[in-house]
Formats: sequence, structure tokens, C-alpha cells
Amino acid sequence: MERALSSSSFDSLPLPPSDGHLTVVPSLNLVAITQRELTQLKLATNYWKALHQRSCAREAILKKTIEQNKAQASEREILLKNEIELKEAQIRDLRHRLFAKKSESIDKTIKQQPSLTFKRPRGQQRGGRGHGRTQRPNLPVFEEYHELPDAHCANCGLQYPPFPGAEESEIVEIDVKAYRRKVFRKRYMKSCSCLPAKDSPLFIVAPPVPKIIPKSPYGISIWVHILLAKFLYAQPLHRALRELSGLGLSMSSGSMTGGLQKIAALFIPLQAALYEHQMSESRFHNDESRWEVYAELDGKVGHRWYLWVTKSADVIHYQIAPTRSAAVPLAHFSRLEPEKVIVVCDRFSSYKKLARLNAAIILAYCWAHVRRDFLDLALKFPALEKWALAWVDEIATSYHLNHQRLTHWDENLPLAQQSVLFDQAQKLLTDQMQLMNNRSIKLLLADKSATNSSETNVRQSPAITGTDEVDAPALQPDQLHEAQRNVLISLQNHWQGLIIFLTHPEVAMDNNSAERAIRNPVIGRKNYYGSGSIWSAELAAMMFSLLQTIELWKLNPRHWLQAYLTACAELGGTAPADLTPFLPWSMSGDRRQQLAKPPPGSQNTS
Repeated sequence: MERALSSSSFDSLPLPPSDGHLTVVPSLNLVAITQRELTQLKLATNYWKALHQRSCAREAILKKTIEQNKAQASEREILLKNEIELKEAQIRDLRHRLFAKKSESIDKTIKQQPSLTFKRPRGQQRGGRGHGRTQRPNLPVFEEYHELPDAHCANCGLQYPPFPGAEESEIVEIDVKAYRRKVFRKRYMKSCSCLPAKDSPLFIVAPPVPKIIPKSPYGISIWVHILLAKFLYAQPLHRALRELSGLGLSMSSGSMTGGLQKIAALFIPLQAALYEHQMSESRFHNDESRWEVYAELDGKVGHRWYLWVTKSADVIHYQIAPTRSAAVPLAHFSRLEPEKVIVVCDRFSSYKKLARLNAAIILAYCWAHVRRDFLDLALKFPALEKWALAWVDEIATSYHLNHQRLTHWDENLPLAQQSVLFDQAQKLLTDQMQLMNNRSIKLLLADKSATNSSETNVRQSPAITGTDEVDAPALQPDQLHEAQRNVLISLQNHWQGLIIFLTHPEVAMDNNSAERAIRNPVIGRKNYYGSGSIWSAELAAMMFSLLQTIELWKLNPRHWLQAYLTACAELGGTAPADLTPFLPWSMSGDRRQQLAKPPPGSQNTS
């Protein structure tokens, strides 16, 4: 715009014409305007400058908003991709749980590495030594003689004379039947001239047959059958009644339930003896599983209870509790006698709290659960399958080396005084565990460095302009997937508990012992859905403890249970004060051999 002249400059210039038009001086190329017009132009200039500045500010805000929206869209896209990936992993896991085999062996849907294939076929190997016919020396023998009614020659008709000896064969049969025992108690009348007295009545009768329920018509063998059917063979009670009905014995469910409630008190002293003995031991396996108890309990919502198992060398102890909190194991281990004990368990938080609050307890974590983590990872994320199975192979190598080590271990000698072969196997196993630990640490450190570098690159990236598309950032070369990172972090967090077995060879690498112990009750839970009342839940826990402990000592559960209930019946339906003949660790060796056999044929079945 042309420069305007001030008011003093107009004195030397000619006045504008009277028609109102401006006078232009050609030599200066200047335009003469009034002060009012100059002020209006200045105001207009400021107005348009302000509009321009506001437009620039709005443009900057819009650009920033577009950048933020694109960044948020990119984050939402990444989160959506991650969520879809997790959902697909969950779908694969649930499909595997529903339709795959219930086994922790490597599924056929997962490609196996060459080192994980099993070359040896299952079953009896060709050329291997067989065990021959099974011998049954404890079964009674009933001899049968079969003869031909007419043995003669087909040509001449002469009779075949008997020939010394006979063709022998053996057939194993069972004969199970219900029957009634008709008991006659003979009476006697006083024949002397003595006056009747309290110790010399007029009539005397033979003593009654011992019964565990005095007025019940059912004998010991019935209750032995029912207790074994439910708590050892995992049959529902209505199925046990159907079996008895097929043998000719009709029994109502009310009579059976009422009888079980009456005899439940007989097993309380045995359960207490099992617990007392277990608290003197120093090596344990612990596990828990849900258990339904259909009874109302003040302050508890629902019917979900829990079955806890504690397995030691001599005892398998069960208890059913309304909670899964650490209060249950804390109460169980509150009466420990040794100063230091080792509990093999999974990574459940209740056991960690148990170790924090009870200084006598050292936790040894289960390698089978670690292996399960990698197998689940391979199943849920096919892209990580090869990586996960490589870790499974490393864990299998550790199991193999530990098995070789235990073949040279002498449990009567301390660790420092073992043989040279044991020391060599110990070094191989220790090196293998250290290799696994170093590998996991290096992977986590490289992942942390790569993650930090990736975040720095994102912060320093140029602003997003225009309509450029934003893709989800790919993993850096050393960056782990979130699932890989979680598995390795868990491995590191529990490493000290996972290597307890190195310095204590008597401690197993896994908790399979407790899981096998709880398998039979879990099968029963699937068949009869738990317990209908609190007293029946307590009876179930006691019977699980007794029967599983009896089988742990390789005793015959039917023979042992029949002997114990017979002793209770002889005492009028009460538990014996001396439990020594019925506790496996306190009974004599001869009695253990006797109770390991089936019960004798002639028995008191009252």
C-alpha cells in the first residue's frame, strides 16, 4: 500500500479540487488521504491481522487434533489386535479343554520337534520277558471232577477203562450274594436251689452278635460294601443300592444315609491319629480342588467348598473347607513338630502366604506347572509354538538328568558324602538348570532393552501429517511377546523354589503325587456332585484319608475296614481306645502281611 503523507506535508502541496477527488502528485506517486481515512485503514489492517492469527491458531489446533486422533486410532487398532489375539488364544484353549484328550502330553495338534518324538512303542515289547500267568495263591480252591457218562470204542463198542491222572485246568470265578443270618441264642434255666441274684439270674442267654448299629438289621459287610463303593470306587449311593438290589437285598436310601451318619463318629479318632502322625513328618505335597457342599452356612454365599489334600510319606490327609484361603493350610500346619519342612505345591497365593507366616515351611514349586505354561503358550499362540516347545524340551532334559541322578542316590547318606557317580550326575543337572536360568535372564534383559528402544523411537517419531496410515508397531528383534514375557517372569519369580530339589534329592520335581492322590475323590465328585450336608462332607474327608492311606501302605482296604468295624462292633458300636492294630506305621509286620491279603472266607458279617 502506498505510504500516506502526514498533515504537515500537505502545506506545500496544492489543494485538492473542489469536486472531492484526490490529487496525485506524479513526481512522488503519492496519494493524499484524510486523517479519518487513515485511521479507518489502520483499524481495518488490525482487524484482518487478527482474523489471520485466529485462522492460523485454528489450523494448528486442527492439525494437532488430527495427529492425536490418528495416534489414538493407532493405539485402538493395536489394542484391538491384541484383544483379538487374546480372544483367539482363549478360544483355542477352551476348545482344547473341551474336545482334546485330558492329558498333559504334547497334543498332536502341536507340531513336535524331532527331539520330542517317542520312538519306543507302548505296551509289551517284542522279545521282552513276560510275567507269565498271574498267580493267585490267596484264593480258595474248589475242585470239580467231570466224567464221561459213556466212554466206549466207536468201532467195537468196548468200554474205555479209566487211565491214571486227569487233564487239569483252572477258571477264576466270583460268587457275590446277599443272605440272611438266622441267629439263635440258646437260653438256660437255673436248676440249683440258690436264690436268683444279680450275678446269678434265673435265666441266662447266649450273648448277642456284635453290631456296629445295635438295632439295625444290617451287618458289617453291608456297611463295608457301601463305604468302599462310594469313597474308594467313586460310586453314587443310589448306584450302590441298585447293585445291592441286583444281589437280592432291597435297602432304602434313608436307612443307608441314617446308618452312615451313625457310624461316622467311629472314624474320628482314626482321622486325628493320621493328622498327629503326619505332623511329625518333614516332606509334604499339597493340592486342592473344588467340592460342592449343598448346605447353608452362615456368612457363606453359594455351595462351593474346597477339598484340600496333604500327602506325606506315611499319610494322605484330606479335609473339606468352605474357603480356599491360606487359613486352611495355616491351620493344618500349625502343629508341625520338625523345625524345617518342605512343601511341594503349585504357585497358588495361599501357599505363598503360608510360607510367609510359618517360618518352618519351605516351598518347592512344581515343574509340571511350568511345563504346562509353555504347552499352553504353544497351543494358544501358534506363532510361538517352536519357541515354547524348545523350553518343553529343556524341561524334559532336566527330568531325565534328575532321574539319572536318583539312580545313584543313597538316601542314608548326606548330600556331601554321595558317590562319585552321583556327584557327576549332580553336576550335569546343576549345569542344565543354570543354563535354563541364564537363558531366561538374557531374554528378559534383551526384551527390556528392546522395549525401551521401541518406546524411545515412538516418542521421537516425526509428527503425523496428511492422510498417512499408521500400522501397529512390530516387535523389535529382541522384544518378546507379552505371553512369552509373562511365562519367563513367572519362571524367574519362582526360581528359588523350583531348584529346591537340587539340594534335596528326596524332593520331587513336580507335585504329581498330590494330584494323583486327589484324582479318586475328583472322580467321585463328578459322579455324585459332592456332599449333601456338612456331616457327609466330614465323613467323605475322613474316608478319603483312611482308604487312601491304607492303599498307600499296600493293605487290602476291604480287609482293613472289615477288621476295624468288627472291633467297633465288639465294643458295642464305639471306637477302640487302642488304635495301634489299625495304624499301618504302628502295627506289627505280621499284621501288615495279614491285612494285605483279601479277607478270609468265613467272617463275622454282623
